[in-house]
Amino acid sequence: MLTATSSMVRSSRPGLGRNERRSRSFTCEEWKELRFDRDGLTRAEAHRLHVLAERAARRLKTAVLARTPRGLEARQVVGVLAAPGCTLEILPKIDGPTIDGVGAVRAALIRMLAVAEDLPIAEGELAALDTQRHDLLELLIGLFANRLLAAVRRGLPRRYVAHEEDLRLLRGRLDVKRQTTHLAVRPDRLACRFDELSENTPLNRVLKAAVVRLAGLARRPANLRLLTELSSRFEAVAVSPDPLREPVRLDRTNDAFHILHRLARLFLRRDWQSTAGGRAEGFALLFPMNDLFEKFIARSLQRALGAGRVRLQSKLHSALVDENDHPMFTLIPDAVIDAPDNAIILDTKWKHLRGADRKRGVEQEDIYQLLAYATAWKAKRLILLYPWHEGLQRQPPDIERRWRVAADGRPFDVATIDVGRPRKVVETLRAIVARE
Repeated sequence: MLTATSSMVRSSRPGLGRNERRSRSFTCEEWKELRFDRDGLTRAEAHRLHVLAERAARRLKTAVLARTPRGLEARQVVGVLAAPGCTLEILPKIDGPTIDGVGAVRAALIRMLAVAEDLPIAEGELAALDTQRHDLLELLIGLFANRLLAAVRRGLPRRYVAHEEDLRLLRGRLDVKRQTTHLAVRPDRLACRFDELSENTPLNRVLKAAVVRLAGLARRPANLRLLTELSSRFEAVAVSPDPLREPVRLDRTNDAFHILHRLARLFLRRDWQSTAGGRAEGFALLFPMNDLFEKFIARSLQRALGAGRVRLQSKLHSALVDENDHPMFTLIPDAVIDAPDNAIILDTKWKHLRGADRKRGVEQEDIYQLLAYATAWKAKRLILLYPWHEGLQRQPPDIERRWRVAADGRPFDVATIDVGRPRKVVETLRAIVARE
C-alpha cells in the first residue's frame, strides 16, 4: 500500500550556487493523511499548501485538501501542488498484482492521463522516465521538454505575417493611401506592405509560455538544462499576455507540434491567471479522480469498440421531464454504446466496491440514476463500472455482479476494471461489453 512519504529536493537553478533554495517534496495517496510528526510536514508548509489547494478547489469546484489536527488530508483529487519551498504529489489509490510501489502508481497515472487527454505516449518514452525517483510534475515536464526540444531542433513553425514599413525600395505592394497622405512630403520613402515569414506565431507564443512557466517550477537538473536550451530557442517569440486565448491554427504544416500544443495547454489551463495583482505564488496541476476515470474509460471504450459506436456524454435524450416544452433534470450518461437491439448504457464511479457486502457497496442513488438513463434511451442493458481492488473476490474482466431490473428483467451489471494495468483496459472493456 502506498503511504505518505517525504524527501528533500535541492533546487538546481543555474547561478544559485551554494545559496540555492532547498525544496521539500511530499507524496501521499488520495484520502490519506500527511502528518506533522510522522511525515515531517511543518505547519508553515501545510499552510502554504492548503492556501494553494483552496484556490485550486474554487476552480475545480471540489475539495483538494482538508486541514486536520495532525496535518493535511488529501481528498479525491490527484496531481501536484507546488508551493514556495515545498511540493505535494497526490497519487490515486490503485491496487493490483502489477502495482509495486510509488513508481508503478505514477506510471499507471501517466498512462491514464495520456488516454484521457489524448496525448499518445510511446512505451519507450514511459520506460525512459524514472518514475520511482521523480514526482508526477517532474516526469511530465521531462516528457514535454524532451519532445519539444526534439521538434524545435528541426526548426520552429513559422507563418507569413502581414507587415508594413517605409522603405527606400519597393517591397511587396505599395500602400497608395498611406503613400499619398503620411508620406506625401517624403518622396525618398515608399509605403510598403508585404508578408514576412515569422516565428512569432500564436502557436509558438503558447509553447513559450509553457516553457517559461515550467522553468520556474522544475527542480530536476536534467529538466532545467532542457528548459534553458528551449528558452534560448524561443527568444524571437513574443511573450503572450494570455496564452490560452491565442488564436492557434493547427494544420498539416505544424503537425509535429499538435501534441506539444495539447501538453502546453495542459500545464497552462490549470495554472494561468490573468489578474491585476499578478500571478499568485504556486502551481497546481490537479485532476478530480471521478472526472479522470470517466474520461479514461470513455476514450478507452472508443478505442475498444470504435468511435462511431460509442457516444460520450450524449444529450440525445437530455431531460427526464418537460414543463411547457422546457426540458428539466438533465440526463447525461458517461457513455451510450450502440447495439443491434437498442443501446447499452455505461456509467463510471470512482469508488471502492465492498467485497463482503451483498450489495457490494453500490449506492441507491447510483441505481436510480442508471434506471433513469435506461428509461430515456430504452437501453437493453446497464453497466456500472468501478475500479478493481484487491478486496474483491473476482478478477477482472469478470463482471462482479449481474442483477436484473425487477420490472422487465433487463441485465444490470456491476463490473470492475484494473486501472493498474492501463494497457489491458481496452481488452477488458471489450470483454465486458461483449458479455451476453
